[in-house]
Amino acid sequence: MKRNLLHVGMVILIVGVTVGTVQNPFTSTYLQSMKAQTAAVSKMQGNSLYDQLQKKAGEVNKAPVNAAVDRVWKAVPGYNGVELDVDASYKKMRGSKTIDDKKLVYKQIPPKVKLNDLPPSPIYKGNPEKPMVSLLVNVAWGNEYLPKLLKTMKEAHVHSTFFLDGSWVKKNPSLAKMILDEGHEIGNHAYTHPDLKRMTNERIREELSSTNRVIEATLGKKNIPKWFAPPSGSYRDDVIKIAAEQKMKTILWSVDTVDWRKPEPGRMAESVIRKVHPGAMVLMHPTSSTADGLKRMIEGIKAKGYAIGTVSGLLDETRLITKTAVK
Repeated sequence: MKRNLLHVGMVILIVGVTVGTVQNPFTSTYLQSMKAQTAAVSKMQGNSLYDQLQKKAGEVNKAPVNAAVDRVWKAVPGYNGVELDVDASYKKMRGSKTIDDKKLVYKQIPPKVKLNDLPPSPIYKGNPEKPMVSLLVNVAWGNEYLPKLLKTMKEAHVHSTFFLDGSWVKKNPSLAKMILDEGHEIGNHAYTHPDLKRMTNERIREELSSTNRVIEATLGKKNIPKWFAPPSGSYRDDVIKIAAEQKMKTILWSVDTVDWRKPEPGRMAESVIRKVHPGAMVLMHPTSSTADGLKRMIEGIKAKGYAIGTVSGLLDETRLITKTAVK
């Protein structure tokens, strides 16, 4: 009888403790704290994967770079910073002993000052930390070489920005559509390939607006250019401001093929490859030299570790992140 009463008492005691645990908020908080500590310990135990990730973060985290107007290079776009998301990366690798670079999770941090925040100014190149290059193709003539240029770019999976002369678009709508259909970006190259530096502001406005109108009529409203390349690189401050009024930024270049002089294709390609740099914008035209040397040029640029893309892609602040590295 005493044994039975003792057993009943123990049951009542256990039930009472259990009920008290559930109802007592202090006990509940304690249990939650214990769970959190247990989770934290699990991160640190074994091969210290969490420690490895924290160390990795210290190696790869980079601060954002603000856009700025350089004394020499004029407007230079910003570049996103990057942070390794340690907790998200740990969750994807839980149970592993070492870091798997393909499972790392990154967060991009935008700069406080962006290209659109700067006053109207010409742009010669992208951010010098971005391992990317853009090919600028100014088109006012050279129809016979365009198909080969487009074929080479397609085979190399490269997209470029083609700056089109307005009068050329009016005379060659099918070629303009071919460029667009191949996935390339369209820019404004004025209407009659004039020396804008010597023109009145009224004429400058008409050159730019006429080109945008014919591009819109031929290629659609969504393809109205946001980038403008002055013919022969000739401009004055008024040209830059008028382009900005028409919602376009003025694009120049940092590497010149000088293909209009008809250089030997191989030498031309090697010269570009030697001069190319992070953020480079390479000026070219549809010429025989470029048509024959473009494949080698693209191969050499890629061999130096640079991606190749449109002006929009180059000047965007997005940091390039591959599966194995942050760039």
